[in-house]
Amino acid sequence: MGKIISIANQKGGVGKTTTAFNLGACLAREGKKVLLVDADPQANATSGLGLNPEEAEISIYECIVDNADPKKAIRSSCVEGLEVLGSRIDLVGAEVELMQQKDRERVLSRILRPLKDSYDYILIDCSPSLGLITVNALTASDSVIIPVQAEYFALEGISQLLNTIRIIKSRLSPTLEIEGFLLTMYDARLRLANQIFEELRCHFGDMVFNTVIPRNIKLSESPSHGLPVILYDPESRGAIAYSQLGRELIAKNRPKRG
Repeated sequence: MGKIISIANQKGGVGKTTTAFNLGACLAREGKKVLLVDADPQANATSGLGLNPEEAEISIYECIVDNADPKKAIRSSCVEGLEVLGSRIDLVGAEVELMQQKDRERVLSRILRPLKDSYDYILIDCSPSLGLITVNALTASDSVIIPVQAEYFALEGISQLLNTIRIIKSRLSPTLEIEGFLLTMYDARLRLANQIFEELRCHFGDMVFNTVIPRNIKLSESPSHGLPVILYDPESRGAIAYSQLGRELIAKNRPKRG
């Protein structure tokens, strides 16, 4: 059975979507079967893999609101082994529609549960908010990766997200765990970046990934070409870092020998 991992932080611009589709591509390159679920109305994870959100007859919106079959909404990507359950701008309206539904926090869980056996990893790219769609994503997940930007206000808001995770864990999904904190946009030359990494380590210990994602122009350029960075520039520091993160995640989830 696969593992569902949300990539979440209500603070925008921390590398959430960049992590979602690049990590998904690197896991697929490691031989894993991966589904990327775009739960952000901006649909950047969908377009970042070269898929036009408007060309899909069925998106995650129809699955949530109209009970459409998610298998009919899944599209192949440019990376073998990586498939996409895409988004569109109309997902903005799903929050209002969900308010009318019974057990509204578990709608996404009911959509994704039947898909778990078909994938090694299901990654959910969450929107930069703690709204009902993000609550659905976290409730559906086994764990959550929290990207943290290596900048001054990086740790602001993490307490709010951790509090949301605690509430979901106590009321909706007792098995939800933190997969790890991921430092993004890291520049080793800056003392502040190193201070933030040390501060994360001090607060969260082993929950911080050893891999850090550097500030890298190739990571910024690749989505405009509809490619993950491992296809756009495999030798770039960004591609090497996400490949390393993929291997670290696989190692972390390898069954321990008893």
